[in-house]
Amino acid sequence: MAKVTVLTAVYNAERYLRQCLDSLAAQKLKDCQFICIDDCSTDSSHAILSEYAARDARFQILRTPVNSGQAKARNLGLLYAQGEYVAMLDADDWYDADTLQLAFDTLVSTGADCAVMNLIQHFEDDSSQTVFPIKSDKSQWSGEEAFRLSLDWSLHGLYVVKADIHKKYPFDDSCRLYSDDNTTRMHYLNSNRVVRCDANYYYRKHSQSMTNACSVRRFDYMLANLSMRRQLDKLDISNKDEVLRMYETHRWLNIVGCYYYYFLNKQKFSYDECKEIEILFSEMLQTIDSSLVSNRHKYKFGYYPIRNYSLFCFVEDAYFRLRQVLGR
Repeated sequence: MAKVTVLTAVYNAERYLRQCLDSLAAQKLKDCQFICIDDCSTDSSHAILSEYAARDARFQILRTPVNSGQAKARNLGLLYAQGEYVAMLDADDWYDADTLQLAFDTLVSTGADCAVMNLIQHFEDDSSQTVFPIKSDKSQWSGEEAFRLSLDWSLHGLYVVKADIHKKYPFDDSCRLYSDDNTTRMHYLNSNRVVRCDANYYYRKHSQSMTNACSVRRFDYMLANLSMRRQLDKLDISNKDEVLRMYETHRWLNIVGCYYYYFLNKQKFSYDECKEIEILFSEMLQTIDSSLVSNRHKYKFGYYPIRNYSLFCFVEDAYFRLRQVLGR
């Protein structure tokens, strides 16, 4: 059994792929398995992957039958994972040579289920780098604490986790965007302990990424949140009521936040796109359990859960216009 399996989903990544694969090949922890899943690339990515696999037996190359998105591609790789622990590395990102060794040593020495790496953001426009701040003064957390911190990304989602947990909770592929964030939260919540380690993950930031673009797909965030809520409903844990209250409050705040984005950018969408977005909002409002939303939030103007879409729009539009007048 390998000590760590790394999953890398690849789609038309020829520009950055060699840096990613070189960082895997250079790992000081030798007992690793590198599963690279080509998601039907149309560039030279598959040839590059085959080249690395031919000279290093730790690389295993898979290919999806149709282009499916990162989550489904990674889940294909997860089926073949043999490591005691599992990590992921995007095809345009990279590790330091000692990343997996440091993470593995931390997991073994602490007995934790999950080790969070340092996230170094590499900005593609000017090659500058910054460390993503973890907004906690602690170096280890219970699973519920880590889950809570992950809701607003006070604790990011790049880590090495015990394979048994990852295989029980594979990547959420309900949406092409955002839903794999749910996987991080399920992993944290079901870990005995989550710890920080000194390993570095370099995350390449693209200014024109899909999550930054003005697109109808931005509103898939609400669908991803609903998928997470449904997963939490199925859990059998002692603190389930508190976790549900925590997450439903988070989900409601995100619906309000998504509407604010729509309020600011409505003119950028076509008539048909607006109808699609508005139908989605109407559907999402029906799924909110207002009894679970925190009183601290829902009794503020603009935040009381309203099921009727027309009334919701009236209140939110008034709230956001007032904010604009007040300069907030």
